Amino acid sequence: MESLLEILKGIQTVVWGPLTIFLLLAVGFYYTIRLKGVSITAFPKAVRYIFEKEEGQGDVSAFASLCTALAATIGTGSIVGVATALRTGGPGALFWMWVSALLGMATKYAEGVLAVKYRTVDENGNIAGGPMYYIEKGLGKNWKWLACLFSVFGVITALLGCGTFPQVNAIVESTHNAFHVPVIVIGGVLTILTACVILGGVRSISRVAEVVVPVMAILYVLTALVLLVLHASALPGAFRSIFQAAFTPRAVGGGVAGTAVISVMTAMRTGIARGVYTNEAGLGSSPIIAAAAKTKSPVRQGLISMTGVFFTTIVICTMTALVILSSGLLETSSYDGGILSNYAFNQGLPGNTGMYLVSIGLIFFSFTTIIGWNYYGERCLVYLSGNTRLVFGYRILYIACIAAAPFLSLEPIWYLADITNALMAFPNLVGLLLLSPVVIRETRAYFQKEGVKNIHGYSRISEKAGGFTYTGKWEREENS
Repeated sequence: MESLLEILKGIQTVVWGPLTIFLLLAVGFYYTIRLKGVSITAFPKAVRYIFEKEEGQGDVSAFASLCTALAATIGTGSIVGVATALRTGGPGALFWMWVSALLGMATKYAEGVLAVKYRTVDENGNIAGGPMYYIEKGLGKNWKWLACLFSVFGVITALLGCGTFPQVNAIVESTHNAFHVPVIVIGGVLTILTACVILGGVRSISRVAEVVVPVMAILYVLTALVLLVLHASALPGAFRSIFQAAFTPRAVGGGVAGTAVISVMTAMRTGIARGVYTNEAGLGSSPIIAAAAKTKSPVRQGLISMTGVFFTTIVICTMTALVILSSGLLETSSYDGGILSNYAFNQGLPGNTGMYLVSIGLIFFSFTTIIGWNYYGERCLVYLSGNTRLVFGYRILYIACIAAAPFLSLEPIWYLADITNALMAFPNLVGLLLLSPVVIRETRAYFQKEGVKNIHGYSRISEKAGGFTYTGKWEREENS
């Protein structure tokens, strides 16, 4: 086992090295600049769109699409993953999670735009879209190999990474410690529930997500806010440690674990990797469900999609991190993962109330992540095979992975999840960069149609087939 861990750790260090970090930040920065900060200037409009109904081609509503995307992101990464990131990368890891989220909002916007623009319909009449489709249809048949590469990594990530093992392991660990339920019982119940939902397809998945995700997210945030009020005196020190540790090496204690020196590079790598794991900006997974949204406008769906990054990382992950940091347990204990989160939320609340609330939240968040990633994996499989009849067999295999997951250890699982995340991100990031003119063109046309000239300041458009299309060189208005 030790040799396997060393191999996985070595691979993770390589795939989440400077090149991956640079690509993720560079793509987000590029889109933020070229789109003139649309993720900030249009954020109020994006939030409003979430609650407005729009008719259009698609399998699920835009709200259900967002909830399903959030279901696949607000999981172990937001609770267990944040605790692990703080233990591995120190408080500075949270700062780099924020950076990845702020830049990732522009990346997620671009993914949503391209997902809807290049989506298609499969042989069963269901919407099919995502990076594999916008890479092939947007860049041409010569790039099909890159689309296939993304899809291969997508299936692997769903079966062996984000979708199964980390989520189940977190549910089992948290439930067993909080409620003392036998592992085999937890695994059995979870397997049955997963089968009941995913065998019903995307509409079944989205119906569960749009009920569970908002309720549990609100409950989790309210619990965290109560604890932060109780620990208000510790918050200035928590914020100070976040910003200091982001740029300077820092010694972190850990009870019997002793003291370790965490470098700035470790904090950066851990924070960005965990940030991508929680919000999936640049990973290419969320566009798969974004493509299924009922909408007529790629830009509208892109705006809705980018809010998911804000809710997942800036809100949920920050709440988790601040509760842990203000509890003092990062410095005074050797707890890690879900155990660290459980004990941190227990500080200041009567009895084991905090631990129970975190455990319940983790159970529901992780379960929705499981069902969300099943959809991502099967869409990648359909693209690779061109055969929807393989979906049932894939779902059975996915359920089998859920059944086996409770009996696997946590550390190699997290390494494997990080590795598959990075491998999935590379083809998508290449596609996003090469298709950036399309995203910019769609954005300019949309805001011109909406009459928002001061945001983008471009005017040369023409009307064709009921929509707005680019017809030549864009020219900046004299007084815009």
